[in-house]
Amino acid sequence: MDKLLTKTFVKTLALHQLIYERSGGRLGHRVPRMPPSLLLRCTGRRTGQPRTSALTYASDGDRYLITASNGGARKAPAWLHNVTANPQCEIQVGRDRIPVTARPVYPADEGHARLWEIVNEVNNDRYRAYQRKTDREIPVVVLSPSG
Repeated sequence: MDKLLTKTFVKTLALHQLIYERSGGRLGHRVPRMPPSLLLRCTGRRTGQPRTSALTYASDGDRYLITASNGGARKAPAWLHNVTANPQCEIQVGRDRIPVTARPVYPADEGHARLWEIVNEVNNDRYRAYQRKTDREIPVVVLSPSG
């Protein structure tokens, strides 16, 4: 992806998150031709400040699945480090806020292959393409309701 396209994409994602947050979840959960998204609220591991990320998700029973792909970048997304340091988080799915516990599941972990197929299917096979772009092992993060 060239720099202009990347910049535009990042701005579009930021606008999506802003609309999702400002509308209280009335807008942003479902966008035409896109997988559903949630807001992950966690605590910054270094700053202790609240952090929010809009992320595509899939469901596995009552659990939510997100993928720390970062578009196939060499570096993992900051939110992965935050939830690893403090797994007690909150997600917002539409208007619903749900306390969750986050658990990264890496390719060597039991059950990863099944979870990977679930998230990859919901995201139209994009995660497989992201994994091919990087040597970093991309985990699926399981968000289990804790309330």
